[in-house]
Formats: sequence, C-alpha cells, structure tokens
Amino acid sequence: MPTVEERLAALGYVLPQPLQLPPGVSLPFPWVRIVGSRAIISGHGPTNADGSLAQPLGKVGATVTQEQACLAARLTGLAILGSLKRELGSLERIAAWTRVFGMVNSAPGFNRQPAVINGFTDLILEVFGPERGAHARTAVGLAELPFNIPVEIEAEVELRPADA
Repeated sequence: MPTVEERLAALGYVLPQPLQLPPGVSLPFPWVRIVGSRAIISGHGPTNADGSLAQPLGKVGATVTQEQACLAARLTGLAILGSLKRELGSLERIAAWTRVFGMVNSAPGFNRQPAVINGFTDLILEVFGPERGAHARTAVGLAELPFNIPVEIEAEVELRPADA
C-alpha cells in the first residue's frame, strides 16, 4: 500500500513551504502543537508552493466564487499537510483525522460553507483513505478572516508513536 506522501506525489500535489507572513506580522504560536498522542493544528489558509498566500483573496459569494473557495480549501489542506510533515517528520505518523473546523470568509447571504470546506475533506479522504481520513467537521461563515483569505481551517489528528 502506498504511503500518504506517495499518494500525494501520484496525484501531482506538492506540499508548500511555510507561510510567508506579510511584513511586520509575527504569530507567537506554533502551527502544530503536539500534546500526548494528538497534534492540534492552528488555523491555516491557502498557500502557493512557495508559501505565499494563494489568490484570489476576498469574500466568498462576492469577489471569490464557490469553486475558487473550494480550491482554496484544498490548498489549505496541502498547507496543513506541509506543517504536519515538518513537525512530525512523516505523514505516516497520522493514525486518524479526528476534528476539522472550517471557516469561510462569507459575503452576506452566502450559505454554502459546507460545500467550500468539502475541498479540504475530499483531499484528506483522497490521500488518507476513508478510515484514517474520516473526521468530524464544522463549516461556518465569518465576516472577516486574516489577510482577507477566503478560507481558514484548523484541525486535530491522532498520532501513532514516533517509533511505530
């Protein structure tokens, strides 16, 4: 059975570099915090392979289409996987995805947040399979997100021991 990283490569996905923060911005927290057998993942947004913020920016249902936002959710998933790989050394340490909280920068009247966050869920199920990738999930609309990103996602995974 291929590893998660082999499946990512076979699908043509590249894990991005760490987020390039805008000038003058510092974030005093880790992207991934290991607590016991869990990895708690801070909110990530969509990034390009070089770590720059992916375009378009703005509100879904106004300047960003639902389809563009769904792709942004997929790119956010790749950003999260990149952070997990850097922290864990191997994505094979992930035993199960447990919880996902998806936030969508929503224009007034836009109510298709679950369809947007499906871009993330579909990616996780595609590369981890239905048993390891299945997760509880919330998708909500918010009035604003940092740096005007269309999607932000935080999550939690259960880990295998490092020597397993």
